[in-house]
Amino acid sequence: MVYRSATGKYICGICGYVYDPEKGDPTQGIPPGTPFSELPDDWHCPRCKREKSNFNPA
Repeated sequence: MVYRSATGKYICGICGYVYDPEKGDPTQGIPPGTPFSELPDDWHCPRCKREKSNFNPA
């Protein structure tokens, strides 16, 4: 089962970084408006560098 965030935000289970699709991730070239589900497979947490699989709906 895949859980989705009602806000679109996802939180890193390791360091607590929150990915906000309204902001994107400019450090990795992810433009604002990019949903978490559309992040590339090689995207990682900009704070702790862990994989996308460590994120949970916020």
